[in-house]
Amino acid sequence: MASPQARPGLPRIRASYRIETPLDPERAAAAMAGEQSSGTFLKLAGETDALRERHAARVESVALLATVDTPSLPGSLTGDAYHRANVTLSWPQENIGASLPNLLATVLGNLTELRELSGIRLTDVELPRDFIEAFPGPQFSIAGTRRLAGVDHGPLIGTIIKPSVGLSPEETADLVRQLIEAGIDFIKDDELIADPPYSPLAERVPAVMRVIEEHAQRTGRKPMYAFNITGDIDEMRRRHDLVRAHGGTCVMASVNWIGMASLVALRRHAELPIHGHRNGWGLFYRHPQIGIDYRAYQALLRLAGADHLHVNGLGSKFAEADASVIDSARACLTPLLEAPGRDDRALPVFSSAQTVHQAPPTFAALKSTDLIFTCGGGIMGHPDGVAAGCRSLRAAWEATASGVTLEDHARQEPDLAVALRAYQSPFSG
Repeated sequence: MASPQARPGLPRIRASYRIETPLDPERAAAAMAGEQSSGTFLKLAGETDALRERHAARVESVALLATVDTPSLPGSLTGDAYHRANVTLSWPQENIGASLPNLLATVLGNLTELRELSGIRLTDVELPRDFIEAFPGPQFSIAGTRRLAGVDHGPLIGTIIKPSVGLSPEETADLVRQLIEAGIDFIKDDELIADPPYSPLAERVPAVMRVIEEHAQRTGRKPMYAFNITGDIDEMRRRHDLVRAHGGTCVMASVNWIGMASLVALRRHAELPIHGHRNGWGLFYRHPQIGIDYRAYQALLRLAGADHLHVNGLGSKFAEADASVIDSARACLTPLLEAPGRDDRALPVFSSAQTVHQAPPTFAALKSTDLIFTCGGGIMGHPDGVAAGCRSLRAAWEATASGVTLEDHARQEPDLAVALRAYQSPFSG
């Protein structure tokens, strides 16, 4: 059957890349476009002019950056020099439809294996309005999370259950009791625990929620707990329902391992916020010449339904540069689509070796307190105890948001003063 003629104004998906190639970058970009749409390594009879006109990817721009002597990745064609360039391609949306897995297969897919490339990194994705509208996005976003956690302003001060593994349901509940009595806003399971034999979710959820509900009845304040329900689709649905039945207000999933399709399925089923943990992200970002920038990937995770997304933290124990952390958080807080009644932002979750010292530079760079600030040792390692750790962090953020230095505010906040002495700043020296 002959392919219909292209229609002017057909919505297009745009993807931007940083590539490295032994070829002329224009030629490499053309190979990328052909591989990911109508072309192959030789001309086929079915690849008519009309089909190409309607369905072929287009090279929108190529900008040379630099030339290096050696390839960044093995397996590419050899050359005398390797050229780095920014490339933008576009595709008609009808090639893909409203499908996140197929979008990724199109904009990245086989490109990671092309011999024409010795480096390929997806840096951004621009989606048409009707593609975005096909997905409901986060169900709770910032306002819904704040309402459920009872935190009207400022960051949600949070922590992670530690030790990460080995605690029984009752031991976990005992730790939760200490944390919520100390004034914590948000607690999450570690990504290493979901439904293990030593702490089955069917026992951990009721044990933890019993403590939280008792606290809520007594104080009127109900901190949020993100239970790790990572599993296959059916398991996650059942586990979500277990959390909801016991009065829980958040579920967590390891988004890189469940995949886009499973996250979409969980969002369709969920009646609770979805806390998206990105463990394994180093596979995507650590080498500068291959992978995905988080600015591109987080947009797809938000469309799939994540309400919260991890972004690491400033001065953290991980390899990610501070500038990348802040760019990731800004991206999470930037709407994908401005429309009445729609809020598709996600709360960025800062974590990894965070203490009172990170509050000022985080606020200065982000210009927002719409975030979850999770600290393990930064709370539980406070010399005067867990409650003092929580109070020191609140004091640090209050000072920061008010334009007061931590040292000045510490004169009237003894818990903050102790924390400033106890924790070494990662930015000093």
